[in-house]
Amino acid sequence: MSSCADGRERHPSSLPLVREQRPQAWRIGSHQLVGMSVLAPMAGITDRPFRILCRRFGAALTPAEMLSADQRLWSTAKSQRRMNHEGEPEPRVVQLVGSEPAELAAAARVNVDLGAQIIDINMGCPARKVCNRDAGSALLADENLIRRILDAVIAAVPVPVTLKIRTGVDPARRNAQRVAQIAQACGVAAIAVHGRTRADHFRGSAEYDTIRQTRAGLAIPLLANGDITTAPLARAVLDFTGAQGVMLGRAAQGAPWFFRDVNAYLAEDTLPAPLLRAFKTEIILQHLESLYAFYGEYTGLRMARKHLGWYCRQHANTEALRPELMAAEDSASQFALARRGLEQWTQLEAA
Repeated sequence: MSSCADGRERHPSSLPLVREQRPQAWRIGSHQLVGMSVLAPMAGITDRPFRILCRRFGAALTPAEMLSADQRLWSTAKSQRRMNHEGEPEPRVVQLVGSEPAELAAAARVNVDLGAQIIDINMGCPARKVCNRDAGSALLADENLIRRILDAVIAAVPVPVTLKIRTGVDPARRNAQRVAQIAQACGVAAIAVHGRTRADHFRGSAEYDTIRQTRAGLAIPLLANGDITTAPLARAVLDFTGAQGVMLGRAAQGAPWFFRDVNAYLAEDTLPAPLLRAFKTEIILQHLESLYAFYGEYTGLRMARKHLGWYCRQHANTEALRPELMAAEDSASQFALARRGLEQWTQLEAA
């Protein structure tokens, strides 16, 4: 939310409009991107199967889950999966998290050698275990270190480097404008700004005044992030902030087709025809199969529970199916339950 002159918060739908036609095609470095919506990297969520699915529905970029810059941690199964980009559409984006310039630069070089085409630096994660290591959004408290990190990484790799930040350390220390200027001066190719501070975590509502102020002084693309849950809201946020595009996170959980809706609304000011339940059922079942194949039986079953929970929450008449899906003890029975339940859900639409 943004604040009125009297201090009251206002909903983005009431923000003053500064509407302009923005090109649907834009660039990060040599990469031309189509569409104004981008997937937000989310640990434990934006794995390779989900990223590929979101690209299918129009996400212009789908950054991978954040990867520690500490290469000693890369031998774990979790890190190996996060570094697996087989079959992903280009450009492939790797997000690194850390606090040591040389370590981040070395990690960037290795990932570029492995096929990364854009390196994103995480200075937005508010998680305690990340910030306790002076990484993620904790870095916003040290602008000199930010500059050293960006200089080191940009000098180390021949691909574009982007940055994800929050509006500041806390409401009394919002410094997104200065951090963005530092980033642009260092050569960062684009920046995404979440409309909360580190101290806010995900409490309260995102505010867009700081994003608007940050955008006003930039020549590089800026993506607005935070609480964008509908396509009209995406339009309102873009019109108010002047951002190049929107970065979408939680609204895409259980709704990878949200990018389709947002892109259409931003281009034409109208929503596309709703997807049929039969088509959504096909997509959900394909998603389950890709999760089982990517993770294997044990982890695939558990990751599928997470996504099925979101799919059920998003769609009327599917909540009753959720307990059975969560209780399934193997992927075959979970898939069979999902197929049967979703086919019944589809038949309700045809009735």
